[in-house]
Amino acid sequence: MASKLSTSEVKSLLNSHLEEVLNPEIIDAVLESGRPLEIYWGTATTGRPHCAYFVPMVKIAQFLQAGCKVKVLLADIHGFLDNLKAPIELVEYRAQYYKYVITSLLKAVGVPIDHLQFVLGSSYQKSPEYIMDLLKMSTQVSEHDAKRAGAEVVKQSENAPLSALIYPLMQCLDEQYLSVDVQFGGTDQRKIFALAKDILPKIGYRQRAHMMNPMVPGLQGGKMSASDPDSKIDILDTADAVRKKLKKAVAAPKEVEGNGVLTFVEYVLLPVSALKEGQGKEKFVVERSRDGLEPLVYTGIEQMREDYRNDVLTPQLLKPAVTEALITLLEPIQAEFQASPEWQAIEKQAYPPPPEVKKVKKVKNKGSGYPGAAKKVEAQPDGSVEGAGEQETDLGTNVRETLKKLDIVGEATK
Repeated sequence: MASKLSTSEVKSLLNSHLEEVLNPEIIDAVLESGRPLEIYWGTATTGRPHCAYFVPMVKIAQFLQAGCKVKVLLADIHGFLDNLKAPIELVEYRAQYYKYVITSLLKAVGVPIDHLQFVLGSSYQKSPEYIMDLLKMSTQVSEHDAKRAGAEVVKQSENAPLSALIYPLMQCLDEQYLSVDVQFGGTDQRKIFALAKDILPKIGYRQRAHMMNPMVPGLQGGKMSASDPDSKIDILDTADAVRKKLKKAVAAPKEVEGNGVLTFVEYVLLPVSALKEGQGKEKFVVERSRDGLEPLVYTGIEQMREDYRNDVLTPQLLKPAVTEALITLLEPIQAEFQASPEWQAIEKQAYPPPPEVKKVKKVKNKGSGYPGAAKKVEAQPDGSVEGAGEQETDLGTNVRETLKKLDIVGEATK
């Protein structure tokens, strides 16, 4: 652990902004032993990382600040298994893109990443030993329990593929193969964590502790999702795009619960301010210069919530303050992207634009009755025809002419 921090300070950093901890005694035992706590956080490399990723990044930054060793699992095979969210042809590029983004996010919050290690899932998940352990687990877990474990993580569908059941088993097994004390993730992972506690001892491995951060509401309410462009802000969104999305964000006056904008301040902007200042003190400023008033300065979320309930802090004040703070936070990340041809090339390979579909101009069938249309070929009473193509269809006005046109005039007709 970091020499400047006491055990109590380390525990305070580890538990900050967590929703729940399973098997905390495992963490306590490691801290008392004096060796660094080893933690892993995994992410399936599927859609583009968005600003909700700042929530786990803040915790990872706090883990690093506390002297922990942190492994980030770039779960490329998991991304492929999750209902083909990441086509097998793209997972390699997406894993590289995630590594660029996560590294840049952590640098943006001002924490050294010397004790951070990236591990690609496919680098060990295809080994004979891993596959054999996975098969052993499959004999100990029912279809019902596997499906239940992944219910909030893996995309659900009718007649789901078998991969949806393999996914949570692999996530449990990763704890052993990454040789960690703790797995960290969101509360949506809880059922997988509970399965890991139960199943690993059954195949001869020890239990791990599990730390969970809450899920941050999206801008439109509910979970912030990569599949819903209106609910998320992409890491590479321009300043204008950020302003536009936050302007449309749901933030009802006086309502604190389910307020994604206020929650983002709580779990990202306030703790980031403490990390960047290095003093462990949170600070968030809301300007009121347009109203000729002094700014509102907050050093914690409780006062913000109280002011919001009492309409002292209004949506009209909160949204612009969050917007400018987020733009400032994203600036160094986007500058690094613009300065890196390698990152830009990987971005294009990981998320190629959809193929351009050329619109084929449909020929309108005007029919034969519109003005200027060629007259329809019609047979006349005398056997002749009139209209377009009459030269091709006219067979004459009597039998002799018809036979002559058909070139079958013979002796009988001469």
